Amino acid sequence: MQTIYSVIETLKNGGAELKVYERSFTEHEGVRLVMIKQNGIKALLAEGTGALSEALDGEAVQGGTVPAKLCPLTHANRLTLNRFLPYTAPRAFGTQISTIGLGDRLGIASPGHIQTVSGKDIRPILAQQSIRELNLTGRNYKEVLDAACYAAFQEGYKDGFGADGDHLKVEADIEMALGLGFTMLTLDCSEHIDNTVEGLSEAEILAKYELVSADVRSRYESKYLNRTFEAAGTGFAFNALTLAKNVLIYAKAIDYMEHVFNKYIQTAGREIDFEVSIDETLTPTDPASHFLIAEELYGRGVTLFSMAPRFCGEFQKGIDYIGDVARFEEELKIHAAIADHFGYKLSIHSGSDKFTVFPMIGVHTKGRFHLKTAGTNWLEAMRVVAKTNPDLYRRMHAYALEHFGEATAYYHVKADLNAIKPLDSVSDSELPDYLNEDDARQMLHITYGILLQAKDGNGASLFKDEFFRSMDDNEQAFTDALIAHIGKHVQLLGK
Repeated sequence: MQTIYSVIETLKNGGAELKVYERSFTEHEGVRLVMIKQNGIKALLAEGTGALSEALDGEAVQGGTVPAKLCPLTHANRLTLNRFLPYTAPRAFGTQISTIGLGDRLGIASPGHIQTVSGKDIRPILAQQSIRELNLTGRNYKEVLDAACYAAFQEGYKDGFGADGDHLKVEADIEMALGLGFTMLTLDCSEHIDNTVEGLSEAEILAKYELVSADVRSRYESKYLNRTFEAAGTGFAFNALTLAKNVLIYAKAIDYMEHVFNKYIQTAGREIDFEVSIDETLTPTDPASHFLIAEELYGRGVTLFSMAPRFCGEFQKGIDYIGDVARFEEELKIHAAIADHFGYKLSIHSGSDKFTVFPMIGVHTKGRFHLKTAGTNWLEAMRVVAKTNPDLYRRMHAYALEHFGEATAYYHVKADLNAIKPLDSVSDSELPDYLNEDDARQMLHITYGILLQAKDGNGASLFKDEFFRSMDDNEQAFTDALIAHIGKHVQLLGK
């Protein structure tokens, strides 16, 4: 790296405030490349002649004995990095290793995530965003994937990371995500799951079932009616009522899963980790329903990376598991055994901060799980703001309280605003304690989009610009916070 340092010294002597990310340094066929941050803006510094340097867009800089250029972190330059340095591109992982979805809503958390999992027996899905999250943050999938790829380069991380088109429902979004290079698809089947069946009487269920086409009824009845299936050490039986109920709730969702698999996953021309989500139901997923869905899919030639059932109890945002832990563990054992029987991984959604149940997830899945987290990274960012810019934190906290009701249109949480200590009773040094209290955590957790998009009467950002300046000024503090918090997840999961 000696020769490139002369260019860096020239940039410093020019008055630039400059940071070098030394883990990023790499050489490729005569070109030396490193990431730097100059006056708060990250860029690639390339030195030498070769195909990589020629392919990168940038401006020439002086100071060394060979040509050098400073290249902005654009989408085009990211694609160039992916082409020449494959470790900077996302990949699929299959079913034999633990994965954790890290949902970086801000585009700045992935370096901390990488440092957290580096050297561990678990792989990060760095880019993981739903359309809802994109709409609330004002980002797009190109930006999400660009940030993840550049983070892998910055950290020199070569163990591999994934990119998840999270909770996608419609085919246009699926096609877009896969076209951009996403390596995982989480198919949200909620619009094809009939939640009106729960609560109906037996007679109403059977009457509604009679309205299902004869072909569909015949297919399911010939395979499942009055039969018991032995799998995962458990017997799964379907009588007329339980079969009718499962067909009414899940048959259309199963058809949609099969359609998406055949149209998009099978034809992608590369490995895609295909997850199906059935957790958007009014009641927990019965293990027999889980089995029937998997049996149908695999009978139709559909193979899965993972399936996400709805577990008993509550997996609310940003706080620990709520519910009967013993019952959860008993049902987890069966769900994990079903997944193992078919060969896919069990997926746990809204999985951040569920510290009570993490150890049993790690044990009963035999380490073959996918865990999704997202908003907890935003909360760690707010913790950094509370410690380093208390005035900004107070303004954001007050605005979140005022607009909390708007955010509940997107998220269901238990937060009791009356239980949150009034701001004027809390000293600056005590502000980070809000991030340790469930009600305040959930209030801040679900208002991220409202806070990031808030504007004053002139259309200027109320918080976003100052927030990102504060995060940039405290880059290492945010990394340290993520290593501690996400690291606790990884450790309790047994990784």
